[in-house]
Amino acid sequence: MLPSKPLALLPPPPLPPLPLPPQKRYNPSPLNQIVVSKQSLNLNQQSPVTDFTAVKPRNATLLRKPRRTNPFVWCYAIICLIFSLLLIIAGISTLIIYLAYKPRYPLLETTSATLNSVYLDSPDYVNGDFIFLANFSNPNRKIDVRFQYLEIELYFFDRLIATQALQAFSLRPGEVRLDSVHMLTSEAYLPPNLALELRNQLQNNRIRYNIRGTFRVRLNLGLTHISYWLYGRCQVEMSGPPYGVLVARSCRTKR
Repeated sequence: MLPSKPLALLPPPPLPPLPLPPQKRYNPSPLNQIVVSKQSLNLNQQSPVTDFTAVKPRNATLLRKPRRTNPFVWCYAIICLIFSLLLIIAGISTLIIYLAYKPRYPLLETTSATLNSVYLDSPDYVNGDFIFLANFSNPNRKIDVRFQYLEIELYFFDRLIATQALQAFSLRPGEVRLDSVHMLTSEAYLPPNLALELRNQLQNNRIRYNIRGTFRVRLNLGLTHISYWLYGRCQVEMSGPPYGVLVARSCRTKR
């Protein structure tokens, strides 16, 4: 028999590691959180700090003392009030006077006229002798009218060929005045087209003139008066010279 080998001893199994002692975990605080001690909170609650410069009381502007009005402002307001009252009184007075008197415009008309001569001395220059009877009338029943300025002009179409000024005069209520106005034309220039038109009218034995009157009139209304300008317009048609007479007329007066 073979001798038996001795059995080898196995090493003992390793011991398990010992557990570490428990450690306190540390959680970092977020940056947006501020740790304030309870003692500081109590101090802040007991003695709060108020920023008087940042907060304004709402009643500060409401409780301001009213400022005194400048005396010049009062004077200006009083003057405006007086002026407004005067305008109102003047307007009412004018309306009362107008309703009481009912003023009407004086009139200019012509009832007769004579064309003694009209001819062209050269191709573009005209001469003439024209007389018409100006009829001035005051249609008002309670108002006197004063003609302070009178000027009469004679036109062939829109071309001035003669002018005449009259003396100032007055008309009583309902009065009529007749004035003979002598209009002399001497070497008055006419454009070629108007000179040709005048020749045609002379051949047809019908000459048309325009009479324009400009007047400054004054209406006496009791203690007051009204002044304004009037413009009389008359278109007359005459027969041929030397014994030209009034054939047709159309007159109107406007302000």
